[in-house]
Amino acid sequence: MTSPRVVAVIPAAGVGSRMQADRPKQYLTLNGKTILEHTIDALLHHPLIDDVIVAITPGDAYFDQYRLREKPIHVVDGGKERADSVLNGLMSLGENDWALVHDAARPCIEESDISALLELINSDEVSGGILATPVRDTMKRVKSSTNVISHTEDRDGLWHALTPQLFPARLLKRALQNGLSQGANITDEASAMELEGYKVAMVNGSPANIKITHPADLPLAEFYLKQKFSAQGQDAQNYSAQSHSAINQKAQS
Repeated sequence: MTSPRVVAVIPAAGVGSRMQADRPKQYLTLNGKTILEHTIDALLHHPLIDDVIVAITPGDAYFDQYRLREKPIHVVDGGKERADSVLNGLMSLGENDWALVHDAARPCIEESDISALLELINSDEVSGGILATPVRDTMKRVKSSTNVISHTEDRDGLWHALTPQLFPARLLKRALQNGLSQGANITDEASAMELEGYKVAMVNGSPANIKITHPADLPLAEFYLKQKFSAQGQDAQNYSAQSHSAINQKAQS
């Protein structure tokens, strides 16, 4: 039996206003490469990912400035909201394809975590799943419109949702379309699938898979990336050249 195609979709049309930077956060640089380039390369390198689609803001000059179109990826227009961008990316996928949606600002994703998530393709018990980490800190609920504590939440069974999130493309496409038409609050792909009544699995992922949101996240992400390169037997200087060579070989195969 032929394995289904797995297509990574990266919504990258956000502006990242909380970073207070002079450009969208996905174009800030870490170890000599943009955050988006680190993310794209991590997905391109995974042996079970067949294609990568990136949704960007129409007329995004930074994307061309950093010559990201030279990578073996497909580019589509992003939308007003994350769900719109993901939906645009899904439009070219086939009925039997699986969509692996990953945040542009999560450059520290590990190959082993992606592999663990992809094992869900063979599951008959769920309709996909997401990477996540269990909540370890004490969780507080505050009173509405204040910073005064209302009560302490029971953290048992609470998880931090991460990406990638993996679902059959045809199911996710329909779930997003229905959610958007109903005006639902779709914060991630799993929330759209949950609204449709599908079972979504949690796959325990690495805490290093952080989303870069605030300026303080940059040095931490840089540290994790350097650790990742070191574990692969590569240093930050030669990683970019080796990445370029490996990606070109994949594009030609």
